[in-house]
Amino acid sequence: MDVKFFADTIGCSFFAGVPDSQLRALCDYLMNTYGTDPAHHIIAANEGNALATAAGYHLATGKIPAVYMQNSGLGNIVNPSTSLTNPKVYNIPVIFVVGWRGEPGVHDEPQHIYQGAVTCELLELLGIKYFVVSKETSQQELQDAMSEFREILREGRNAAFVIRKGALSYGEKVKYQNDYSMAREEIIRHIITFTGDSPIVSTTGKTSRELFELRESHERDFLTVGSMGHASSIALGVALSVPGKVWCIDGDGAALMHMGAMAVIGSIKPKNLVHIVINNSAHESVGGLPTVAGKISLPDIAKSCGYVHVSSVDSYAELDEALSNAKYSEALTFIEAKSRIGARDDLGRPTTSAIDNKKAFMGYIYRRNTCE
Repeated sequence: MDVKFFADTIGCSFFAGVPDSQLRALCDYLMNTYGTDPAHHIIAANEGNALATAAGYHLATGKIPAVYMQNSGLGNIVNPSTSLTNPKVYNIPVIFVVGWRGEPGVHDEPQHIYQGAVTCELLELLGIKYFVVSKETSQQELQDAMSEFREILREGRNAAFVIRKGALSYGEKVKYQNDYSMAREEIIRHIITFTGDSPIVSTTGKTSRELFELRESHERDFLTVGSMGHASSIALGVALSVPGKVWCIDGDGAALMHMGAMAVIGSIKPKNLVHIVINNSAHESVGGLPTVAGKISLPDIAKSCGYVHVSSVDSYAELDEALSNAKYSEALTFIEAKSRIGARDDLGRPTTSAIDNKKAFMGYIYRRNTCE
C-alpha cells in the first residue's frame, strides 16, 4: 500500500515517534513532507516521550496525533498509555502506528521473537483497538478500519495500526548523511586495540554487529542486541562488580533514549568505566533518520552529570589519544566519537545465540575475577 494513501486515510497532521526499519516508508514520507518541523513531526528520544508530546499536542489543539514506533517500543508507552491517555485518566485519543517485528511465522532476530509474539496481546491488554495492515490490505479495508477507529477516537480512546513487513511502500527513499569523516566500524576497530582483555558492553544495532565481526573470540563482549538505551546501565552493573576496566560502546540514539542513565553513572563515578558514544546523529540501524545529538553537546551533558574525564573526537588520531588516556585513567571517562553514517553492505549478524553470548560472557568474567 502506498504510504501517502495510508497517511491521508488516518488524517493526522502531527506525528511523533521513534524510527523503525519496518516503518521506513512512513519515516521517509514524513521526512520528505515535513522534515523535522516540530509543528508536524518530532523524532522523539523514546516512545513514551513521543506519546506525552502527542498528548500535549491534543491538549492544545483538540486534534488527534499519531505516534509511530517499532513494537519493541510498546514497553516505553505502558506508563503514559495507562496513566495519561487512558480513558479512566485524561481520555486523550491517539493513533499508534506500530511496526511488527518478530511476527510469528516471519523470520527475525532473537530480540524480536517474544515481543512479536505478544504484540497484539499487549495492545489488547492496554485497551488499544488495533488493525493489522499487510501487503494484501486493500484501500477499502483500510478506510473501513479508520471509519471504525474514528468512533473510538471520538470517545477519547486509542487505536493502533500494526504494520506487517513490506505492507507500506514509498517511491522516494531518503538518503541520510552527515559531514563526519570517521567510520563506525573503524572506530570500533580502534577501540578494541586498546581494550585488551577488558570486557565490552556494546549497544544494539549495527554497533554490536560490527563488534562481533571484528572479533575472533567473543567471550569478552556482551552484545546488547535489544533493550535499546540500556547498554550503559548494563556496563555500570558490570563495572561495579569487577576490579578491572569495563568499556561501553554506545550510540547517540541509544544514549538519548534513556539519558537519565548518564546522571546515575555520573553520580556513582565508577573509576573503571569508560563510556564511548559513537555519534553519527542518526538512527542508522533503522534507516538513518536524524537524532537530536547533532544539535546538542553530549560531552557537556556528561560533564554536568559528573563524568570526570570528558572528550569529543572527530579524527582517528584524536580517538587513539582519548582511548589511550582512558585505558590508563583511574576515573570515570566519557568519549564522544563523531562518525559518518554508513555500514558495509555485507555486514553480518551475530551467529551465536543471545543465551550463548550471556553464558560465555559470564564465564569470562568469572575466570577473570578468579584470576585477579
